[in-house]
Amino acid sequence: MDIKDRELKEIIKTLSYFLHGKEKAIKLALITFFSRGHLLIEDLPGLGKTTLAIGISRILGLDFGRIQCTSDLLPTDITGLSIYNKSLEKFEFHPGPIFNNVVLVDEINRATPKTQSALLEAMGEKQVTIEGETYKLPKPFFIIATQNPVEQFGTFPLPESQMDRFMLKISIGYPSREAEREILKGGSKREELYNLKPIFNKETVLKIQEDIDRVYLSDKIVDYIIDIAEMTRREKFFSAGLSIRGTLAIAKTAKTNAYFHGRDYVIPEDIKELAIYTIPHRVIIKDEYENISPEEIIKSIIDSTPVPA
Repeated sequence: MDIKDRELKEIIKTLSYFLHGKEKAIKLALITFFSRGHLLIEDLPGLGKTTLAIGISRILGLDFGRIQCTSDLLPTDITGLSIYNKSLEKFEFHPGPIFNNVVLVDEINRATPKTQSALLEAMGEKQVTIEGETYKLPKPFFIIATQNPVEQFGTFPLPESQMDRFMLKISIGYPSREAEREILKGGSKREELYNLKPIFNKETVLKIQEDIDRVYLSDKIVDYIIDIAEMTRREKFFSAGLSIRGTLAIAKTAKTNAYFHGRDYVIPEDIKELAIYTIPHRVIIKDEYENISPEEIIKSIIDSTPVPA
C-alpha cells in the first residue's frame, strides 16, 4: 500500500492541531474523500466545519471553493454562467465555485429546492450542464455540505434523492473541556491553517483512490452487505430501506477503511465501524415511529445480521 499508516496519522495529527479532540470526525471526512464520496455534516454553527474543509484541501494540496447558501442563491451562483464578450463577439463560460476540488456548501438547507438541485448532477455525475453544454468537474471532487439541525426557520429540507448522494453523514460535536481550554488559550489559528504545507499532492491523491479501488471485496463480504440492506428493506420501522447507491457506499467506504488499516482486503469490522454514518440518513422512518432514532435501529440491524465466517 502506498499510503503509510504514519502518513495518515500525520494528516490527522496536523488537522487535530486546528480541530482539538476531533480525530474521529477528521478520519471520517478523509474516508469519505478517498472513497470519492461527499460528506454531510449536521451540526451547530461554530464547531469547526469550515476549518475541517479548508484543512483537508490544504493538507492534500487541492483547490478550495465555498458556497454560502441563502434563500436568494441561484443555480448559476454555484455552476457559473456564460457571459457575452463584446470584443470576441461570443459567449464565454465563467465557472462557478463548484469547479474546485474541495467545495464547502455551507448551510445547504437554506438554498431553495431549485438551487439544491443544481448540486445533484455535480454530486452524482461529477459534471454540470449549463445551457445545453456539459462541463466535467475537476478530479478529485469532494463536497462537504453543512446544515444546522436546530434552526429550521427559512430552511428547505433536503429531499431523499439528495440525502442519498452523501456517502456519510456525521456531526463534529462540542469539544471536550480540555480541548476547549486549549482553544481558548491558543486563540484562533485560521491564519496558520491557510499557510498549511501539503503532505500529499493531487497526483498522489488520485493514485491512492485508484489503489483503494483495488482493495479486495470477497463474495462473503458482498453477501454480508446485501444481508444488511435487505434487513433495512424489511424493517417494520422504515417505509424505505437502503438503495443500491447505499450498498455501493458501504462497499466503497469499507475498502477505504481497510486501506487505512493497512489491509488490501475488507473484513466485516470495516463495515460495522462505519454503519451508523453510511446508513441512517438513507432510510426513511415511518411517521408513527418518528420518535425512534434511526441510528439505534441500524445498530440493532448490524448486531443481528450474521457475520460471515
